[in-house]
Amino acid sequence: MASIFRPSVSLDLRPKVVCTKEQFEFQKKSVRKERLNVRFCSLKANKAQRSIEGISAVEEKELNNKTEYGVVGVHHVGLLCENLERSLEFYQNILGLEINEARPHDKLPYRGAWLWVGAEMIHLMELPNPDPLTGRPEHGGRDRHACIAIRDVSNLKEILDNAGIEYTMSRSGRPAIFTRDPDANALEFTQV
Repeated sequence: MASIFRPSVSLDLRPKVVCTKEQFEFQKKSVRKERLNVRFCSLKANKAQRSIEGISAVEEKELNNKTEYGVVGVHHVGLLCENLERSLEFYQNILGLEINEARPHDKLPYRGAWLWVGAEMIHLMELPNPDPLTGRPEHGGRDRHACIAIRDVSNLKEILDNAGIEYTMSRSGRPAIFTRDPDANALEFTQV
């Protein structure tokens, strides 16, 4: 998730992160493990960047978090689906999200899949949905929804148009698009 702290001057403050030989060997073992290592190195880079910006992790926490129990971010959003394969067709083949193979899917009493959304995830769960599929608001911003930060709304708009998937644009005029998955779960994609 993006931090609400932004430096007032636009400088490239990203530190160079060098992975150790062990981490390199770890990367070669599998594509899944490579994704995990990249995420770990990215977390290290983010921590180093906060230090360069003059804000410690503790100070950033105090700026962004007023809870005593230490909110860090959103780990995942759980969404119900009637048919896992149909949902994966949408999330993988239309939206381009990748499955996190490291998350358990065979230990739960229902079928499901974990999909990467940046450093967070969507957990698709094949369970009966108590929500109606019809009669929902046309605009997903007026319904329960998960919001995903993206770089370019116009590119996603083109992808949805090509796939014949309905959507609405943000009513406020900001660059955001709302659509629904095959089970009528509302999704917002906001440009950051």
